[in-house]
Amino acid sequence: MQKKKKQQKWMKFRHRVVRNVAFAVLYPYSKWKYGITVDCFKEQGDRAYLILLNHQTPFDQFFVGMAFKGPVYYLASEDIFSNGWVSSLIRWLVAPIPIKKQATDVSAVMNCIRVAKEGGTIAIAPEGNRTYSGKTEYMSPAIASLARKLKLPIALYRIEGGYGVQPRWSDVVRKGKIHSYVSRVIEPQEYEKLTNEELFEIIEKGLAVNEGVSGGVFESDKRAEYLERAIYVCPYCGLSEFESKGNEIECKKCRRKISYGTDKRLSGVGFSFPFRYVTEWYDYQKEFVCSLDVTEHTKEPLYRDAASLSEVIVYQKKVLLRKTAAIALYGDRIVIDEGCGNALVFPFSEVSAISVLGRNKLNIYYDNKVYQLKGGKRFNALKYVNICFRCKNINAGDKNGKFLGL
Repeated sequence: MQKKKKQQKWMKFRHRVVRNVAFAVLYPYSKWKYGITVDCFKEQGDRAYLILLNHQTPFDQFFVGMAFKGPVYYLASEDIFSNGWVSSLIRWLVAPIPIKKQATDVSAVMNCIRVAKEGGTIAIAPEGNRTYSGKTEYMSPAIASLARKLKLPIALYRIEGGYGVQPRWSDVVRKGKIHSYVSRVIEPQEYEKLTNEELFEIIEKGLAVNEGVSGGVFESDKRAEYLERAIYVCPYCGLSEFESKGNEIECKKCRRKISYGTDKRLSGVGFSFPFRYVTEWYDYQKEFVCSLDVTEHTKEPLYRDAASLSEVIVYQKKVLLRKTAAIALYGDRIVIDEGCGNALVFPFSEVSAISVLGRNKLNIYYDNKVYQLKGGKRFNALKYVNICFRCKNINAGDKNGKFLGL
């Protein structure tokens, strides 16, 4: 009888070497680029931790790595594992733990348990998404159950100021200040006395940050550029499209212009704008979509866009299917190259999941496949997620459902 092959250890000595080299390079770079102050977690000792962090910038994982000694194993979406040799190199260097975004992934849980048993420190952003508005996004209550399974002390890691320095919708890093630090440690003997609901409440409150309305000065001459990646509802026109340039964004329907200040405040150019901050505008947009009966919009598309279409061979590579595809967003479906012989239709009732990755990529999980749309600089992937979840809520009989995918 053939012997079962022994499972290799997840943790490697090289991960510690890579961490130390990266620290020497990235610490001064982060200080220069982001103006960040990282408080080293001096109480760490030789213990492993479950680090839970709020997610604000594309550099958050490096901020965490600078605060903790030794390698940190990050839970990361499948997208970074589907880029061929680049993904293989990342795996070899730092061995992040893959997870399928917007899906229940048992293998990710098992790998976390495996790393924890080996004595590794694990980092997870419970939001699963960088914030668009500056306010901490929805967190799945399942994080409490996972934390209990790992049996590690929980370090709540707060990042403050990241949204002001680099909002998710922006390509520009503004001159400002960020501070990151461990705000609280929850020991196993403390949380074993709590219910999952009580533990989740502590985690949620401990990581909640509302950067959208906080103070600070964040200087750039391109402060409003690509805000249209996050905003698609005009308070005067309803569903609309926007175009930004420099410090202003303009509605393409009513032609009103809104300025984005160094203090993150919004102001109408020549008129009184109803929202002081992007956070308020974003909340209004969500409420608008939650009151919209998208099932009435099945004859004419709500939006038309252009993007490349790829199939993601999960944990392997991406295969380009169409370099330039015409996309039509209806209230109940997404149609690719409508009217052509090779049109693709993704009914929301059959789409298992849909998610935004990075700034302007959209993953559609359909028929046991993963399709990815990548638009141009001004492509708004968020509206596809929001409209899809609104349709799913209505079809499930939950017309008052507030969750729109993030």
